Amino acid sequence: MAGTGAPPARTSAAFLADLAVRALREEARLSPKPGLVDPRGSGAHDDMDVPLLLTSAEALRSTFRSVADAARLMAAGAGLREELGRLGREGDRTMLRTTRGVNTHRGALWALGLLVAAAPDASNEREAARGAARLAALPDRHLPAGAASHGERVRRRYGVRGARGEAEAAFPHVVEVALPRLRRARAAGFAEGIARLDALLGIMSLLDDTCVLHRGGVEGLRVVRLGAARVLAEGGPGTDSGHACLLELDERLRARRLSPGGSGDLLAAALFLDSVPWPEPGARTVREAVACGR
Repeated sequence: MAGTGAPPARTSAAFLADLAVRALREEARLSPKPGLVDPRGSGAHDDMDVPLLLTSAEALRSTFRSVADAARLMAAGAGLREELGRLGREGDRTMLRTTRGVNTHRGALWALGLLVAAAPDASNEREAARGAARLAALPDRHLPAGAASHGERVRRRYGVRGARGEAEAAFPHVVEVALPRLRRARAAGFAEGIARLDALLGIMSLLDDTCVLHRGGVEGLRVVRLGAARVLAEGGPGTDSGHACLLELDERLRARRLSPGGSGDLLAAALFLDSVPWPEPGARTVREAVACGR
């Protein structure tokens, strides 16, 4: 009840939107991220900085809240998928108005939107990822015809999963790579920032990042993946050797104008899932727990 100081319900649209926005903001502030915008500068970009990313994230709050509301009110199925598509396109327009045409968070909006929609019916992160996969696989009859995005053109050219394929596969680079690395690094005593960098590098070392393929082709992707793997092989960003390799990789990516933006989007998705207060094992789903007054 209002005024009691009680924490918001796990399924509250406002609460889930807050977690999604927070994940985007925390990804933006993480440093040093190789090739990506962070507090040190614009990385491989010339049209973005951290203040712009933070502003963009906040502008998407209402979209995430609408997505969570739709998921609460509608059964998971084609109707919900089409409503999510409509809300996502509205959110994309809001983002572009806010950033004056700069695509700051389109990929993250897709990933986080699906996960926000799936969270209320899930009892843990894996269930949320599977629910998001089911939604992603459904058709959207109202998807406008027109020019394919950079990511879609890259997906067709190189035969890679892309953002859609990652979602339809239940976000394996989030659930199987980023979250385990994040938690292992924490358990080993590393600071939170180091743990998050370790998770990012784990994604970078394995992902067929369409942002990188768009800018640098297969050779650019090789540079990113091998460079990230080398940082991890040297002990990760929390060791002197690994940190030195990380800074070398950052210089290389900036010089080549290579931005692993897809990896950054998936890190934000991992931070979102990591922040949701899932019910205890064996408990009801988030939605059921709240409906029963828990």
